[in-house]
Amino acid sequence: MTAPTVPARSARVSGILRRTISRTPATIATILAVLVVGVVSRGLWEPFVESAGMYTWAYGLPAFDEGRWWTPVTGTFFVVQPLVYIPTLIALGALGALEFFRGTRVALAYFWVGQLFGVFASALLLSVLRLFSEWTWAQEIASTLDVGPSAGALACLAALIGLAPAPWRTRGWMVLLTAVIVAVLVFGTVADLEDIFAVLLILVVDRTLRPQRATVREQRLIAFLGMLAFIAIEVILALVPTDGPFGATEPLSGSFWSTAIDVVVVVVIANGLLQARRWAWVIAIILMSINVLSAIGLALLLPATDALGLDVTEIGTVELEIGTGALSLLMLIYLISVRGAFARHRRTTLGGGAEPTVAEASAMLRQSGGSTLSWMTTWNGNDYLRTSTGIVTFQKRVGTVIALADPLGPAEGRAQSVAEFIHAAEHAGLVPCFFSAGETVRAAVPDTWRSLVVADDTIVDLPGLAFTGKVWNSVRTSMNKAGREDMTFRLTRLADEPWGVRAQLNAISEQWVGDKDLPEMRFTLGTLAEADDPEVRIALAIDPHGTVDGFLSWLPIYAEDSPSGEPRVRGWTLDLMRRREGGFGPVMEYLIASSAVAFRDEGAEIMSLSGAPLAHEYPPEASLLSVLSARLSDGLEPVYGFQSLHRFKAKFQPRYETLYLLFRDEGDLPRIGAALTRAFLPDATPRQFARAGLELVRGTD
Repeated sequence: MTAPTVPARSARVSGILRRTISRTPATIATILAVLVVGVVSRGLWEPFVESAGMYTWAYGLPAFDEGRWWTPVTGTFFVVQPLVYIPTLIALGALGALEFFRGTRVALAYFWVGQLFGVFASALLLSVLRLFSEWTWAQEIASTLDVGPSAGALACLAALIGLAPAPWRTRGWMVLLTAVIVAVLVFGTVADLEDIFAVLLILVVDRTLRPQRATVREQRLIAFLGMLAFIAIEVILALVPTDGPFGATEPLSGSFWSTAIDVVVVVVIANGLLQARRWAWVIAIILMSINVLSAIGLALLLPATDALGLDVTEIGTVELEIGTGALSLLMLIYLISVRGAFARHRRTTLGGGAEPTVAEASAMLRQSGGSTLSWMTTWNGNDYLRTSTGIVTFQKRVGTVIALADPLGPAEGRAQSVAEFIHAAEHAGLVPCFFSAGETVRAAVPDTWRSLVVADDTIVDLPGLAFTGKVWNSVRTSMNKAGREDMTFRLTRLADEPWGVRAQLNAISEQWVGDKDLPEMRFTLGTLAEADDPEVRIALAIDPHGTVDGFLSWLPIYAEDSPSGEPRVRGWTLDLMRRREGGFGPVMEYLIASSAVAFRDEGAEIMSLSGAPLAHEYPPEASLLSVLSARLSDGLEPVYGFQSLHRFKAKFQPRYETLYLLFRDEGDLPRIGAALTRAFLPDATPRQFARAGLELVRGTD
């Protein structure tokens, strides 16, 4: 491909500049106005803050006291010092970016509403705080004037963060909120107050900070980084001289050992949060709550110390304690909002004896084989019942025990495991059911039990597989297109890939999850955490530049009998399917087809594309029991696309094996419906369910 010539590149750059200028007229006009005012006022080379014009044009509480109500508008175009013009013009780039992406009217609305709100809200707050005559900072700041467009620029920046894709949206908000809070604590100027009010306004109005929508992994990571940032800021406040709202501090004015102990404790807690330890979340909540309550008490006590004859400095550095409390409040709100990420599933033992471990379940699976879904029984969050002939995997939700897939153990003993599981559940006063069970389990449950089809397991037989004939046209087209675009297929394991590839997979997954109304589904759908198992294989589609355009994860299917007596993988089950936005179009067809060829050449017998949950097409004569599954499927279709996924898998000409929900009778359905919803969406909030339009239990019309 011929490289573009210099004139061609110049024309392209000129075109980009013309488009940018044509789409940002308000920003250009604002920047020109600031520069013109700087020339006229001589603020470009002389400190405007020292000029007589400061009294006439600057905004602030003194200006409002004297009736200069025009100053919030006029003061926006002045800058206090010549050197401040550089950061000011850079900050106005946020207005330009917002105007480029959302239009002139929207950008101007954010800028001016943020600017005016910041000015008036800070003035209103200071008019109240100056009533505390003993509060030196409040008296000084209440008598200070200010100029500049920083509040409006930060409002535009906050709006831009709301446009960012997940997970960068949440990360951006956390950084911005931390920055404006620290600025108030360390510097405590009028401008800092105006900035934080503008940011908080956009936070409340736009409501784009929704940490509950992030993946569980991302929620834990932000909590981890937030705790580290919290202790880092505390160290900064202890080491750096400040002059904020609660007085001035000198370096090392507080207790060195107190700060050192805090660092060690918070680092331990942060590590526990990263590992999803419930105790770490509880301790973090307690610690943050103590800091907040202590700060509130000191803040209320500080203005009255002289009148009461108290010396609060005897109990520590007051300024540092109050500043830490403000940061703790931010962290406390976040930890409470994502509490589901640290809600450890309570271990529940049915029957007598010791509960089997994950290692025992994995060993039995390798020894006796299992179904296409059996590897999911080794995932975190499951409990196990030991029976006389094997192991049953289950989850306990809302008074219901949901057995996942077929029991583990020798095929001839699975019916006995089914019977013992039902007896143990009913003996414990719980509702038993089996989810995604096969025909063997259906035949083993009591005759009075009901069955409901929940999915069709889509199985591709690999021996002799060839993409020939008309039915394979779409698959061949995808393979040929991948060849023309120099796409590379790699079948690997996540742990074997370099950091750069793993980071791309994380980014693709976070992007896929972040913009959905509901969090990642679990139970029979894995995440990257499950894909990190050394026995799980990853299929990558990589473009010529080394960018991952999509990936799949494949779970092993162990054979029930092996001639050598050694565990043998007879096939692979599809779990994760993720693609990069704007990447290679038919990347999923390419990945599945390439994986099928690789597995076939290795001697595998089958490849399961899994059953799209809740996507079965029921015949007209089906029982009314299908209403629950059908309505849940319809409600989740706009969010997760189960039915469209089911149609996509049909391209690979699979044969189907039915998977069932097995239960005692219709009276158990309401509780089973709630339990299944919680199993699939353990971290979703009631508001998220309502927003997605879910109705768990409704009668037929």
